[in-house]
Amino acid sequence: MTTGSRQDRDGAAPPQRFVISFAGFNRPWAVWIAHRLEEHGHRVSLQRWDPQNSPGITQALDDLARSGSRVLLILSERYFSAGTHTDEEWNTALRTVTDHHPDRFAAVCLTDAPLPSAVAVLEKTDLWGLDSYEAEYRVLRRLELPTDRIGTDSGRRGPRFPNDPPEIWGRVPRRNPRFTGRNDVIGTLRAALAEAPPGASTVTLLGLSGVGKTQVATEYAYRFASEYDVVWWVPAEDRPTLRERLADLAPALGLPRGAGSYGEQIRAVLEALRRGSPYGRWLMVFDGCDNPDDLTDLLPSGAGDVIITSRNREWASRHTSLVEVPLYARPESITFIRRRALRLTAEEADQLAEALEDYPLALDQTAGWLADSPLTVGDYLGLLQRRLDSREAVTVSDDYPLPFPTALAILLNNVRENFPDALALLRLFVFFAPGPVPLRLLREFPADDVPEQLAGLINDQIRWNAALNKLVQFSVVRLEYSDLPVEEGGGGLETVQLHRMVHGIVRENLSEDEAEPLARAVRQVLAAADPGRPSDSRLWPRYAELIPHLTSSGVLTSGNPRIQTFLLHCLRYLVLAGEYRTCLRLSEETDEIWRAMLGEDHPKVRELSYQYGGALRNLGLFRRAETLTRARADQLMQERGARDLETLRATSSYGGVLLCIARFEQAKEIFEHGLTTYRELLGEDDSTTLAAQNNLAATYRLLGRYQDSYDLDLDTLRRRERVLRAQHISTLSSGIACAMGLRLMGRYREAQTRQEQGVKLNTQVLGPSHPQTLRAEHNLGLCLRRSGDIPGAGLRLRTVWERATRVFGVDYPWTLMVASDYATYLREYGDLSEARRISEDVVRGYQSQLGLAHPYSIGTVGNLGLVLRAQGERVEALNLAEQALVGMRGALGDRHPWTLGCALNATGHRNITGRLEDALELSRETLRTCEQVMGQDHPMTLSAQIALAADLRSVREDVEAGKHEDAGIRSLTRTLGAQHVHTVSAKQQTRPYWDFEPQP
Repeated sequence: MTTGSRQDRDGAAPPQRFVISFAGFNRPWAVWIAHRLEEHGHRVSLQRWDPQNSPGITQALDDLARSGSRVLLILSERYFSAGTHTDEEWNTALRTVTDHHPDRFAAVCLTDAPLPSAVAVLEKTDLWGLDSYEAEYRVLRRLELPTDRIGTDSGRRGPRFPNDPPEIWGRVPRRNPRFTGRNDVIGTLRAALAEAPPGASTVTLLGLSGVGKTQVATEYAYRFASEYDVVWWVPAEDRPTLRERLADLAPALGLPRGAGSYGEQIRAVLEALRRGSPYGRWLMVFDGCDNPDDLTDLLPSGAGDVIITSRNREWASRHTSLVEVPLYARPESITFIRRRALRLTAEEADQLAEALEDYPLALDQTAGWLADSPLTVGDYLGLLQRRLDSREAVTVSDDYPLPFPTALAILLNNVRENFPDALALLRLFVFFAPGPVPLRLLREFPADDVPEQLAGLINDQIRWNAALNKLVQFSVVRLEYSDLPVEEGGGGLETVQLHRMVHGIVRENLSEDEAEPLARAVRQVLAAADPGRPSDSRLWPRYAELIPHLTSSGVLTSGNPRIQTFLLHCLRYLVLAGEYRTCLRLSEETDEIWRAMLGEDHPKVRELSYQYGGALRNLGLFRRAETLTRARADQLMQERGARDLETLRATSSYGGVLLCIARFEQAKEIFEHGLTTYRELLGEDDSTTLAAQNNLAATYRLLGRYQDSYDLDLDTLRRRERVLRAQHISTLSSGIACAMGLRLMGRYREAQTRQEQGVKLNTQVLGPSHPQTLRAEHNLGLCLRRSGDIPGAGLRLRTVWERATRVFGVDYPWTLMVASDYATYLREYGDLSEARRISEDVVRGYQSQLGLAHPYSIGTVGNLGLVLRAQGERVEALNLAEQALVGMRGALGDRHPWTLGCALNATGHRNITGRLEDALELSRETLRTCEQVMGQDHPMTLSAQIALAADLRSVREDVEAGKHEDAGIRSLTRTLGAQHVHTVSAKQQTRPYWDFEPQP
């Protein structure tokens, strides 16, 4: 019976030095043991076991002993398979080094698998299957250290016990037990993450398709899992799937679901990660993101780490570090092959690696087949060479090395001859998009649409599972399982992952007769999954799941009316969800196909034009949008007349474009007629009528009729809350419009209160990067500025501008609008140089996009003039101010609020350049018109009154100046408050200016 070591009995042991030798696969154990030993006062260094870089295992072990420290070996199957050494070589090495260095080596063991017999000399202790207390106890006992302070904690946060998973572990692919090598890549990845600046630990694993980027990211997640509280895996091959998976993290973090949309959950997730609450140590992996624009705005910030896998080197310009994933080194290839196909010798593995150019995916699939095949390596290499010479039955792409498609063709021939069910299943999968195929859709396969060759397979669960498992065995597909508990519908297969290269080769080598019934079946599966209500944001995650598969399955080219309706629903979802670029791409392709197939006058082509036009308009492609929508409106007006519902819809779409190109009066006529007719035909509460009322309100707002606009918007909001629902996207849009109306009428506090609530609701329902959410935040920034919260306004406007730039790009119309408002803020409260740079960019953008005569181009020229005035360039500033005044009068007339604002600015420029009488004359005229148009208490009217007082003082009319100044200050105090920035400025006799604000 053991009574304990002397140290147990006599007290704490003196500090000792240890070297822990471990296989990279077992790094979590090494780190945990090192931490526990350090907590007991000992010094520990870690040494990853890599005999491939040593002359031999005897020499490698001897080098460990020569460090002068005690050596603790962490034994597992991976420790002994790190190279290509036999058990006998290991036995010899272990006996030799323990003879030369008695009592220097000790070992712990993580497996119950058979190990080389000489391991007995290490007197190993087993750790597998234990809890942390027992594991620490056994380590200390084996090293003859005191065990009376187990669990001691110095307060230094250490790694998690390896048998305890992270608090949240989200859909990380299963660990590859045959993962080989890549230690240099993983080390570089780890260093890049550790050395990144705070809040910017983002690394992109870059490499060829099939080179093993996903495998490296997966292995990293497992090796370093003990250092994270959250590890979450996001398939990122397309944006809808990416957003859906990111939103899934919200309930896992314990965040409220709110309205149930993934928009709210994305916002909550990104904010929780940024704050590090409830978990500060997190790892996010975005797998397969080849389009940086899909992900940039959704990248988390904070104290965690982000890994991206991609084939796109453009990530280098997106504030990430790049880590290259190369082909296998030859020793890695040999080790991997021999793990995959145990019957092969090292020489045969070397020959196979040479033939397949050390290409990981090809090695995996080929060795997987050869493991169970009677074919010798020599015969296989001969077959491979003959096919390479003849290019038989393969389609070769420049994306991957030449031997791969040939090796895959040989493998598929074997599947065809011996496993027909597996081949049938694989062929079905390739008519979904590369990447994850949702098996839920196949489980719901419409009974009438099952192809004859698949009927028995899909209806027989045993055959289905056998076929799927065979594809997994050959590494053709990879399975992923649901993270949900069984009671919530999880616990089973969720997706099958098909590699892009395998997908392409299998697909390209199917004949048309073989392909069409499979593609038709997949289209029917997708259409059957159509939620049917694209305007319901609660259903957007289901649409996001379907969008990636539209092109691959042939939905765009289908002549089936049901499939066409499904596609139109998807396009409508994309517009509403703010995915304008994806919608435009799909609309362009579909429009060309449908016009040729159905004719230009077909109802489906007409319906497509509305989504197409919406994408064009929202992306700022106004000329194309005008051509498309005007042609459709003119055609229907001629064929059906002005009171036809379809004509009204087409003319309304055209009217929306007219607003964008500043033909406000023409748009007003269209929308007034539309609203009147809709009310007569459909009633006042119909959703279409309310959409028309919303359009007319926006037109009134652009015409400067703020009260009329607000009255309509408020009525629309109340009706939509009753007819639709409070959190419907259209209802939320009406809420923003009402807040804008209040702000433009000078009711700043009311506007701010309403918009603060609106920001919360839009963020919850639509997500932080949805265009409508950004519009709400932008309006809140303006409300804060007008209410006098200058720091809050600056922070909000800058944040929205930066996000809009990331999401949409610098020249996107909405980005230019936000940039303009942020520049006016900087001019008054921030950096003049930055204000000028942004203002000049905005002017160039608007003039290029809209032309010189558009009010937005004119107004932003006036804003630039204010920047130049502030920088002391008075003459040039006056020229720009006069140019803006003349231009706005020509575009909108003398009585539009924007014209009056330009006039207010021109008076100031004239005054400081010595044109005092001209300034006074214009000031009197401006005040009179403001009182008539805006009302006596509107902030612009009061600004005009204070400006007039300044111009009167300049010509020594002090008595009249005092009257206007006193009246203006009294009105400002009454309407805005004594401490409001406008009131304080007026009391200080600071001349007011007006900022042009482009409207959405």
